[in-house]
Amino acid sequence: MKKCPYCAEAIQDDVQTCPLCHMNLTADVYATQRAAAPPAMAGDAYATAAAQTSGKATASLISGIAAYVILPFIGAIAAIVLGHLGLSEIKKSAGRLKGDGMAIAGLVLGYVQVAGLPLILIIAAIAIPNLIRSRMAANEASAVGSLRVLTTGEIAYASICPKIGFASSLAEMGPNGSACPEGKGQIDGTLALGFRNGYRFTPSTANFSGQAPETTFGWNADPVSTSAGTRHFFVDQTGVIRYTMSGTANAESSILQ
Repeated sequence: MKKCPYCAEAIQDDVQTCPLCHMNLTADVYATQRAAAPPAMAGDAYATAAAQTSGKATASLISGIAAYVILPFIGAIAAIVLGHLGLSEIKKSAGRLKGDGMAIAGLVLGYVQVAGLPLILIIAAIAIPNLIRSRMAANEASAVGSLRVLTTGEIAYASICPKIGFASSLAEMGPNGSACPEGKGQIDGTLALGFRNGYRFTPSTANFSGQAPETTFGWNADPVSTSAGTRHFFVDQTGVIRYTMSGTANAESSILQ
């Protein structure tokens, strides 16, 4: 038994015409329904497809974040431009694009940094010179301290190595001194290389005779650049540290108070 697709009457399997509604059972029952259905419209695909996120909106948000991480100011400008382009693109898409929230977030991040740029520049203009001056003062204090270490080291070296007297080489007072092994290690390896905290340390040739034993010594400390320090220092066997604001200091220079 089967049912008539038109009236649902139970009929024999081999019956070709329904005895109740008299419909031809060999015809395609769905043909009429398909013919009556309206054709699909081109716009229907947009109604069923999921809205895509605007690439410009995404790029605006990424640029806004980058402006605070790796690309200050440049990232902010990019975030503002891409944010406006993204919002315009979304508005014209008639619902095909989304992401206006990301575009607005990128705009906010960009505008906040651009608006705060003058304040940042003012703070930098005040802070950077102070930092440089503080750094230079620290370098100069370190140079003076190193010259005092050299003075102590020279006295100890000459006492241990009386045949050599004062050392005319930083390396001889360092950890690897060989001329008088008993006197090595009076200064650390960094100072023995002649450079520390922006200052270079060199022997004053006028204070060394080149004959053993050396009875006098002199050491200069000079900044390697104007940003490292402004004063040049000198010390000799008297232990008095002297300085000058330009050129190499010597025994005639002003005494450091």
